[in-house]
Amino acid sequence: MNTRRRLSMLACALGLLAAAAPAGAQGTYPDRPVKLIVALPAGGGVDMLARLVGQKLAAVTGQPVVVDNRAGASGRIGLPLVAKAAPDGYTLMASPASFLTTNKSIFKELPYDPQADFAPITKLVDQAMVLVVKDKQKFANAGAVLAAAKAKPGGVTYATSGDGSPQHLAALLFETRAQVRLLHVPYKGGALAINDMIGGNVDLLFAPLTEALPYIKSGKLTALALMSEKRSPLVADVPTMREAGIQNTVMQTWIGLLAPARTPRPIVDQLNRQVHAILQREDVRTQLHDTAMDVAATTPEQFQQFIDQEIKLHAELVKAAGLVPQ
Repeated sequence: MNTRRRLSMLACALGLLAAAAPAGAQGTYPDRPVKLIVALPAGGGVDMLARLVGQKLAAVTGQPVVVDNRAGASGRIGLPLVAKAAPDGYTLMASPASFLTTNKSIFKELPYDPQADFAPITKLVDQAMVLVVKDKQKFANAGAVLAAAKAKPGGVTYATSGDGSPQHLAALLFETRAQVRLLHVPYKGGALAINDMIGGNVDLLFAPLTEALPYIKSGKLTALALMSEKRSPLVADVPTMREAGIQNTVMQTWIGLLAPARTPRPIVDQLNRQVHAILQREDVRTQLHDTAMDVAATTPEQFQQFIDQEIKLHAELVKAAGLVPQ
């Protein structure tokens, strides 16, 4: 076999290997813009965190990270786009807990499988939940909410960012523990729910403290109780639910970063390392703390285990609340 033929065969073999190699293995990842999908409207806590992490990640990689808001249907519009995207690291998502956990119990069918269609990268943050109202004359404290709910079952309304959202799950927990019945008013996102609260169209909102904090500080909303083990220094005068006389109502929501399933492990590991480093930066930690977000970085395996565990826990809560899947 002459030298020219050997070289030709070698070139063909290398070409076949390159074509078969996983996306991202043929060069430096990323070498073009990355899309970061948020299945909620702009302006909420998930969107804010996605833009912060995306901005810092772009500075590290030298490639733009473009946040793409695909809101509606409790995540059932945005998440399928990620599930069906090419597993090459160029489509990611920042998701609240509920779209990956509670949705499996809330809906009869989902256009995605939260345990099979995604590659967890890392949990990003934890967030305390807080009960807020607009009319502090009507609802001076959590006890007043209970009294009104018991006097007229289904007569007290609460807003959420959609079926199965953290707001919805927190309200279900409150209803179950306090043995009351409220009226659910779902919206397409947390910002929309808060706006209608401010407008006086609904009575209550169980919101991530991150989203409610600016309105609490401005006096547009009043915080009645935190669904946490202890008080927050950001709202030091707000009692916990336990202090307000309602037991076993501790709940935190979280936000995580994921990619489509089968994304090459080297890309997942690279993103995990880079995002962990971002979350450890003093300026980032300060900004997150000031907006009531606690850094909660994990390994991909820890994040997957956490999702699996919460799917089971939330299923038990939905069943206990007597909620029929839609």
